[in-house]
Amino acid sequence: MKLYSKQQMIKNTLTGILAGAVFASAAVFAIQKNLKSENSEKTGQTQTENVQSQQNSEKAEFVEEVLPQKNIATPAASTVSQYTQDEEQNIFVYEKCNEAVVNITTQVMGINWFLEPVVQDGGSGSGSIIDKRGYVVTNVHVISKANKINISLADGTSYPGTVIGKDIESDIAVLKFDPPENIKLKTIDFGDSSELKVGQKVIAIGNPFALERTMTTGIISGLGRPIQESANVIIRNMIQTDAAINPGNSGGPLLDTRGRMVGINTMIISNSGSSAGIGFAVPVSTAQRVVNDLLKYGKVRRGTIQISPVQMTSSIAQYAGLKINYGILVSQVKEGSSAEKAGILGGTKPVQYGSRFNSSTIYLGGDIITGIDGINIRTYADYTSALESKKPNDTVTVTVFRNGNFEKIKLVLDGIDTDSEPNGTPL
Repeated sequence: MKLYSKQQMIKNTLTGILAGAVFASAAVFAIQKNLKSENSEKTGQTQTENVQSQQNSEKAEFVEEVLPQKNIATPAASTVSQYTQDEEQNIFVYEKCNEAVVNITTQVMGINWFLEPVVQDGGSGSGSIIDKRGYVVTNVHVISKANKINISLADGTSYPGTVIGKDIESDIAVLKFDPPENIKLKTIDFGDSSELKVGQKVIAIGNPFALERTMTTGIISGLGRPIQESANVIIRNMIQTDAAINPGNSGGPLLDTRGRMVGINTMIISNSGSSAGIGFAVPVSTAQRVVNDLLKYGKVRRGTIQISPVQMTSSIAQYAGLKINYGILVSQVKEGSSAEKAGILGGTKPVQYGSRFNSSTIYLGGDIITGIDGINIRTYADYTSALESKKPNDTVTVTVFRNGNFEKIKLVLDGIDTDSEPNGTPL
């Protein structure tokens, strides 16, 4: 046992107290530091929360104020379509127009093996309902030689059709059927073919190969095409399209992306008889004018120059000693016509023209028409195109080549029935 003096005990006691004080101060400092750190973290978190709250508040105000003004839907309210924009466009046009497209079938009179008259199935084609009373526009060749016409609707019902009028020059016919009073027909509106552009998307709906209400799409490949449909018929200003058109599409509508009719599908160019990507439609500007006349008069009132036209050729020019080999040679002028009164001259020298087994008589020495109202006339298609939109009693300026000079003659157009040959047969 170790003994301490009184002085040592006092010293040791003071030393212990001092050490305890030091330890106590260190502990207090450590506790204060920890508390300060915790408070700092809490303050920072609170400030961050305040900033985020303020940002969210500003963002909410932005969405609330700006989005409604720009009509922008919030992500939660928006839906993503399963179709592309092009697909939605096609679907819209089909749903709008398909029920207004009809299937037209005909029956014709034929002869059986015993030389007896019998009713046979004729052709088939398409048409568009243009009036809720049951008026349908189609092609003339769809109903050619028809003894009976049957019009089938999208709901499967069929009605007999009657011909209101037809125009061979434009290949447009108007039919009529009588739907029940409780049936509300869908119709197709006319568009504006004058605003069409090459490259513009178009849609065709028809009944190819008896497959009802088939839709095909394509573009406008060309405009203003003069197409010869038969030996004596040239249709002017036709729309060329690569939308698939097959047998049975004839008479059906060619539509723009708003579902308006811009043309009537009429013919194709193909070696196989099926679509080869070259189809033609009568422009709706022509169709609308023709339909209006057919509904009002039962025929088209079209202005004409009453002459016998002959297409100029190099062989005619060489034989006749003429300086030009283009234009329309006036073989004969109808007596008493406006053309005769205006001073148009026909030929006086008869010659045989054509092949040995298929010749005809034409008359040389008359005027050669080279222009109508400023439109150059080089071919028969140019000639008929220049007169297509003219009406009876319209005044036109005709440029003729006579005695080596060009002269201008004003004349008033005559009128003639649509089923006859309005401008003669081109040779």
